Amino acid sequence: MLQLNYSDGLIPVIVQDARTRDVLMLAYANEEAISLTRKTGYAHYFSRSRKKIWKKGEESGHFQRVSGIFVDCDEDAVLYLVEQTGAACHTGYWSCFFRTIDGEIRGEKVFDPGRVYANKE
Repeated sequence: MLQLNYSDGLIPVIVQDARTRDVLMLAYANEEAISLTRKTGYAHYFSRSRKKIWKKGEESGHFQRVSGIFVDCDEDAVLYLVEQTGAACHTGYWSCFFRTIDGEIRGEKVFDPGRVYANKE
């Protein structure tokens, strides 16, 4: 395995849908999250705000089955190719990149986050 260059213990992970090639999200992972992803076949990340590892979909049911993991030339960023269940964005959109820099919405909501995350911290 390549020697990944973690900055402050984390590495950015770009997530791309394996079928559509849509860029779905950007998250961060530590060494343990990468290891869990490789072991389970499901995307795991490190939450910088909650300071813990999380499995994508553990609350929403919108899992990411990882079909490939790629590393950039500097070994300081990772790309997950995934089979996305539901939507990637916690706001309900298919992709976290649903609006332009001018604020124009370019996507439709796939789910209602108020219902999915109701009664959850």
